[in-house]
Amino acid sequence: MMTTAGPDGSGEIVQVVHAWRFAVFRSIGVFGAGPGLGQAVAHRWAREGYDVVLVGRRQQPLDALAQNLVAGGATAHAVTADLSDVAAAPAVAEQVRAAVGDLDAIYYAPTPDGGFVPAVDLTPEQAGAFMPLAVYSLLALVREFVPRMIERGDGAILTAQGASAVQGVANLSGPGPAQAAQRNYLQSLHAELADKGVYVGMLYIGAIIEHSAFHTYVQQSGGGREWGPTVAPTLLADLLWNMQKAKSEAEAKYPV
Repeated sequence: MMTTAGPDGSGEIVQVVHAWRFAVFRSIGVFGAGPGLGQAVAHRWAREGYDVVLVGRRQQPLDALAQNLVAGGATAHAVTADLSDVAAAPAVAEQVRAAVGDLDAIYYAPTPDGGFVPAVDLTPEQAGAFMPLAVYSLLALVREFVPRMIERGDGAILTAQGASAVQGVANLSGPGPAQAAQRNYLQSLHAELADKGVYVGMLYIGAIIEHSAFHTYVQQSGGGREWGPTVAPTLLADLLWNMQKAKSEAEAKYPV
């Protein structure tokens, strides 16, 4: 389902046109538009003049974010989709194209269901359950949008994941192996697309992102485990924007 937020705050499909769109029309798909980094990325790219397509599972927060972006002068669209459903990726891509055409940038960082588990307890079934969201749907969406990016000689594919994708941590396995597989795929993609004008950038984060669902969980769980430092999502969104703008190194880490 797709809605376009209108300035009247309604959920109706409303055409919102700004004068700058006639001069520059660029768009980003935020696949995983959650309350932490996804939201910050949407605002950061909107500030740069991008139309924003928000993709996630829950309609209400997507609509609220889209309306907030419109109130700030942007054009925003909301698409509800379960990104762990790989077979639905082509239909999601069609909804995105119906809103903004082929994307100029992809930000892909949906949050998986299921928490951390010690590596000694991880089962093949648990490990495999993370793969559709982390790898297969990303691959399907890349195949949908990258050919046009290559044709234009410009585009960006961005991700942000936990640092366990880079270095395993005791008692924090589960999503990490799937995210490491995603990293391997994106490293290859970066090597193949860099000379075609398409940037592939990966940000790996060793801190709890403020306002994220996990940050809320940690706050509500009270004492006990020390989870480490926190980081403002706006800072990370700035890092990702600077990575796309520079189109140089494929990977960055926070903290460095």
